Amino acid sequence: MAKKTQKRLPRRREEFTYRGFRIDELRKMGTSELLPVMPARVRRKVRRGLTQGEEHLLARFRSGEAKIRTHLRDMVIMPDMIGKEVEIYNGKEFMKVEIQPESIFHYLGEFALTRRKVTHGSAGIGATRSSKYVPLK
Repeated sequence: MAKKTQKRLPRRREEFTYRGFRIDELRKMGTSELLPVMPARVRRKVRRGLTQGEEHLLARFRSGEAKIRTHLRDMVIMPDMIGKEVEIYNGKEFMKVEIQPESIFHYLGEFALTRRKVTHGSAGIGATRSSKYVPLK
């Protein structure tokens, strides 16, 4: 189980809006009313229909389930998911992510990165003189 959590954003003074709509207004909207507000790629995905797995995951969010783990990295973050915690699989482990209002209509996979930053060690025993140079930072 992953111990890492995403860094929390600082408290904002004004209420978050997405294209002029507050989060509570977006939650009350139906799918057909949300379509004009969505970005084009998300709109296309929703119009073509969510898969059974995505529908099931959305139903779990709406039911208020406490612990949600998923492999569905291509699931779009809908207004019903805001404020909930979800564990997203990155190929090795589940990463715990709290869904913020700023992440609406992004994909779950954007918040559980699959690749790590490369950190190279020092040169080995048989290395040449020039490859042993390691700059100081």
